[in-house]
Amino acid sequence: MMPDVSATRRRSTTGLRRFLDLDQQRHWIAGKAILRDAVERSDSPELRFRYIARYQKLLRRPQAQEVLEILQRYGRDCIPIPRRTERHYWSVSCLPSTPGKALIRVNASWMELFSLYAEGDSIRALFLVHLSDFTKDRSATPGQMDEAFLESCVKTPEDVGCIFPRGEDIFGVKVRGVASIGKFLATRRALRAIRTFNLTHMNRGRNAYQASHCYSLADHMLAG
Repeated sequence: MMPDVSATRRRSTTGLRRFLDLDQQRHWIAGKAILRDAVERSDSPELRFRYIARYQKLLRRPQAQEVLEILQRYGRDCIPIPRRTERHYWSVSCLPSTPGKALIRVNASWMELFSLYAEGDSIRALFLVHLSDFTKDRSATPGQMDEAFLESCVKTPEDVGCIFPRGEDIFGVKVRGVASIGKFLATRRALRAIRTFNLTHMNRGRNAYQASHCYSLADHMLAG
């Protein structure tokens, strides 16, 4: 009996290349492909129960509805085949205990992708992206930051800021208020940058934060 070469190749391939070839990934980044996701989700009753108290605590926060609204949009638009890759290639944490007091955090591999924080009774977001997707010359040089473009992605210039975390070609975009977060997600170039960064880290292999996955939050992310 001949060996199943394609199955062997899938097992030896890391990241989302097990499910999506490079052309499919590029087309999804550009918004030119609708990817076929799994119908059913894997579940872990133990994990679901472990974080239900944190989830219920989040629901009592004045920002809860805005958090769930943005999370659903992020899950729909920013994560490829989210049902098939849930927990193993990305995860969402509820009120994580790491520094910063985030309300939620989305991770892949060893990297934070996206976080939401309280901003008064509203929220602010932190998007991790490649710096080179926001510079005028496509370099990873902070001095080449395209500030005019960045400000055009939000409702008012005061709603956007930036940080430079450690790491090569990594840039943090801080966006304040649900209206500006929504506009940022709707801006084609910004969305393409988010998708590119997310795929970069999902392709690095299995998610290191599987044990902190909150299924109750993921229910909202995958409801769209």
